[in-house]
Amino acid sequence: MSVYLCTPGIQKDKIKDKSAIHIYHISFTHTQHLRSYHKSGLVMDLVWIFCGGSLQLFYQFVNIPFAFLFCCLARQGHLSIINRYIYLTLGGFILAIVTMGPYSLLLFFSAVLLLLLIHCLHPMHIHQWTLGLQMCWQTCWHLYIQYQLYWLQETPDSRLLLAISALMLMTQRASSLSLDLQEGTLTSPFQNKSQDLSVLISFLSYSLYFPALLGGPLCSFKTFVESVRQMSLTPPFASYLGNLTLKILQVVVLVWIKYPLKELLTSLLTFRNSTYVCQDILWIWILSLLLKMNYYAHWKISECVNSAAGIGLHGYGHSGRTSWDGLSDGSPWVTEASSRPSVFARQWNRTTAVWLRRMVFKRSNKSPLFMTFGFSAWWHGLHPGQIFGFLIWAFTVQGDYKLHQFLHPKLTSLWRKWLYMCLNWAFTQLTISCVVVCVELQSLASVKLLWSSYITVFPLLSILMILIL
Repeated sequence: MSVYLCTPGIQKDKIKDKSAIHIYHISFTHTQHLRSYHKSGLVMDLVWIFCGGSLQLFYQFVNIPFAFLFCCLARQGHLSIINRYIYLTLGGFILAIVTMGPYSLLLFFSAVLLLLLIHCLHPMHIHQWTLGLQMCWQTCWHLYIQYQLYWLQETPDSRLLLAISALMLMTQRASSLSLDLQEGTLTSPFQNKSQDLSVLISFLSYSLYFPALLGGPLCSFKTFVESVRQMSLTPPFASYLGNLTLKILQVVVLVWIKYPLKELLTSLLTFRNSTYVCQDILWIWILSLLLKMNYYAHWKISECVNSAAGIGLHGYGHSGRTSWDGLSDGSPWVTEASSRPSVFARQWNRTTAVWLRRMVFKRSNKSPLFMTFGFSAWWHGLHPGQIFGFLIWAFTVQGDYKLHQFLHPKLTSLWRKWLYMCLNWAFTQLTISCVVVCVELQSLASVKLLWSSYITVFPLLSILMILIL
């Protein structure tokens, strides 16, 4: 790393610009392990090119026709309730084997373990064991990936990375289900001896159903069961198809936004004669926007798959129109318009934020905010960049609470409110940029390069707010 920064001919006043070049190189080579060969027809080739080499995005696009077929068969009465569960479970089983190969056993082990825990443990104790064992199992594989990356200096198998990503989502579903059982909102199928054991298929299907295998949003067990059982009561086909088409168009927009952002980053790299502070900050901000677009596109395509399967109907709105927003990770436009870091944290990956709030924040007696962000870093994999990134985020949110409490009584006029909102929006964007880049680039070397940038002044201001206010 230091050799790269000290290349002959690079002046000391341009080291920060060189750091940006190296971060740029890392950010666009970081996803190379997600690329692999495939042999398919013209349509699949076009989808692959459109997805930009992202395996998860590609597989989710391929999932849409199978989810659409499931919904059509269920709506027309060709699938009984038990056959619907079998379709979803078998689809997840096949998808896991096709996309993850032998690493699909990681998911099958977790699914079987969840059933065994439900059978063996009392509902009052099931949540601690389920969450603890699932997190330990997941962490072992996260540490193995770090061993490959930092010790062996090897690129992990793309199938293993997909399996770990799916395992993280399964941890959400398993812990959500176990907490429902512990709180009494659900009844264990083993408590009622007269109950048919075929009901177990719903629990197994919830663990492995293919629309949620490779991506969120997190769906509660109750919502999942209601969606499967009431498939024939879904709204008119025109409403269903219109919602699905709208979500696919949103994915297309999010994917295509990445191309001008990449071109803009490249053009900024070619203009290296200036040492302005603004150029350094602007570059990191645009990089973070590009990384966030990857997340938004993946979350939105995952919503598409769930909507195509008929999962996620949220009843009807005030106008009488059907609402599909109940199973959503939020709107990218609403999230990016957030004028406070705390609001951004609640809007970002919304169902995961709600899950973290339920699992950790509401159940922590001391420092719930820092415990929540610490647990999030653990759940994400405990890479050095992730630890630093979520620590920055925790300090930023805490500083936002302090600042808002101090300034809110003084915002007596409209222009002061608008000024506060605009300045706080810019501050939110720049601090979140540090968080996203840290978390995404993961390695300690990348974090050190980021902290040589001027943009790191903004997270330090959050710490200063906590100390002063």
